[in-house]
Amino acid sequence: MNVRHLTFRLLQVYVTVVRLGSVSRAAAELHLTQPTVSQQLKRLAEAVGEPLLDTRMKPTFIGTELYHAALESLSRFEDFGGFLQDARQGTRGSFSIGVVTTAKYILPRLLGPFNRQFPGVEVSISVGNRGYILERHRHQQDDVYLFSHPPTGEHTLSGRFIHNPLVLITPPDHWAVKKPPVTFAELLNERFLLREPGSATRLVFEEWLRKRNLQLKRVMQVESNEVIRMSVEQGLGLAVLSEHTLEGEHRLGRPALPEFPLSSHWYLVCHGNRRLPYAAANFVRFINDHLAACVKESYIDKDLAALLGHINKPGNKP
Repeated sequence: MNVRHLTFRLLQVYVTVVRLGSVSRAAAELHLTQPTVSQQLKRLAEAVGEPLLDTRMKPTFIGTELYHAALESLSRFEDFGGFLQDARQGTRGSFSIGVVTTAKYILPRLLGPFNRQFPGVEVSISVGNRGYILERHRHQQDDVYLFSHPPTGEHTLSGRFIHNPLVLITPPDHWAVKKPPVTFAELLNERFLLREPGSATRLVFEEWLRKRNLQLKRVMQVESNEVIRMSVEQGLGLAVLSEHTLEGEHRLGRPALPEFPLSSHWYLVCHGNRRLPYAAANFVRFINDHLAACVKESYIDKDLAALLGHINKPGNKP
């Protein structure tokens, strides 16, 4: 048998004739003429090199085996057709996301509802400090990134979508907690626990200080939000952290300062010259369309128009 002469159309015609037991009925179902169906059957028998149907349009011994093989092949490609449709809709597939350390507090609230709606999508996650995730972004190691201070560049696209308030925390018995509203200038002599240089929270905080010509007197660097929280609780100093890192935390003081919280946001980031997998594009659309039902309404911003516009361009489809 010369397999190169077999086509899906020949197999489809043969399976239909065997199933219906009639050339005329098969022709009607396939919207072909009877001579065309007969010609297709002849070509198939010649390709196999053996009779496939008897005079009653019943499959021969060899024809029966071919019928089962054809059914299996056609069924497999019907399954593939369904898979292809799901993949193009982003309901099946996979993508990778790189997130800065602080984002691990909000990522489950994004991926949880997404996974419930699209269980056929697999997501791989890389978590690290800002420097590590910036390096992954530079080498395009992930499809989508989550930053609170997005990188810039000619081919970098970002969309703001969740408020990320930065709040001041103190030990629970700190004097500023018990006093009427104080100004930040009254706290400048306190020790402040800061993340490593390059941390987005530190960048926003230091920029805020520079604009007001304020300078901290004592600083301790701590490269972990968890350690900062525990250290503040034990009286080691004060800190400015994302409010998302403090959910359920009631052991810390939060003095009333008119300047706080500081305004910040979370951003979805992708490369403008990189085609997103269908599943990743679907994740971005999901956030834009459904985030209000997944997180606190007060945090919603959904300014993703430019990012979605890029994803939806015909030339940028995967």
